[in-house]
Amino acid sequence: MGDNQTSVTEFLLLGFPVSPRVQMLLFGLFSLFYAFTMLGNGAILGLIRLDSRLHTPMYFFLSHLAIVDISYACNTVPQMLVNLLSPAKTVSFAGCVTQTFLFLTFALTECLLLVVMSYDRYVAICHPLWYSVIMSWRVCTTLAVASWTLGVLLALVHIMLLLPLPFCGPQKVNHFFCEIIAVLKLACADTHINEIMLLAASMFVLVGPLSSIVISYMYILRAILKIQSGEGRQKAFSTCSSHLCMVGLFYGTAMIMYVGPPHGDPKEQKKYLLLFHSLFNPMLNPLIYSLRNREVKAALKRMLEKGENFMKAL
Repeated sequence: MGDNQTSVTEFLLLGFPVSPRVQMLLFGLFSLFYAFTMLGNGAILGLIRLDSRLHTPMYFFLSHLAIVDISYACNTVPQMLVNLLSPAKTVSFAGCVTQTFLFLTFALTECLLLVVMSYDRYVAICHPLWYSVIMSWRVCTTLAVASWTLGVLLALVHIMLLLPLPFCGPQKVNHFFCEIIAVLKLACADTHINEIMLLAASMFVLVGPLSSIVISYMYILRAILKIQSGEGRQKAFSTCSSHLCMVGLFYGTAMIMYVGPPHGDPKEQKKYLLLFHSLFNPMLNPLIYSLRNREVKAALKRMLEKGENFMKAL
């Protein structure tokens, strides 16, 4: 490359190759989904905070998951909405690296939180008499902090490997945000080590945790089938099915993007999968828990009744 190499100070996000009319339609649609994501996860956080009956380890971890989902959406969706309206879809190099770091942090943290939540369900159903001892608040806090810390540290590893790479153009990122694989393709140096680290991280936070979740649910299913009470069995199924739906949505798309073999046009497929991952997953998680969980529905009903009584008192 020699003297022809120039420093890239900004990137151009290509986004979605659609007409201006379709872009306006997508802007309205994605804005609506973004609002639902904020309201849904905000409502989950509010319910858990205000209702003392939800002050349990399961909802403690769910509140952290809601925070991750809000942060996840805030990191990618606003930039995408601005780019749908603006003809200049540029982002600075520092802004691009920051967005990549935050995306990796929230994605990795969510992976680990889902594993912790499966462990919580395993202890609750398979060892109910020891549940309050094993899942003490000290243990829950440690697990939550460990999930966030590992997410940040693993993301930092990828960013530290990304920063020394030279970028000499073209600066066009074929994505709607600074996704790390799309950014690595623009580097003017060998990115073999970066790709190996990404694959290793994917195996560590996707394949390994998913295997542990599957094994834990095999024990959970066996324990549920032994429950004599129909009501107890139904309650166990409702909480576990909500968690399994979230696991399926998150790990399913993540495995296809970072572990599965490419099919057809991998760039475009992964772009739309990441759209689902960044926009629809955070929106669907609170819906899954509110529609399939009796305790959340009961808490919501109590909050609405309190609000109604307050309005009548006025």
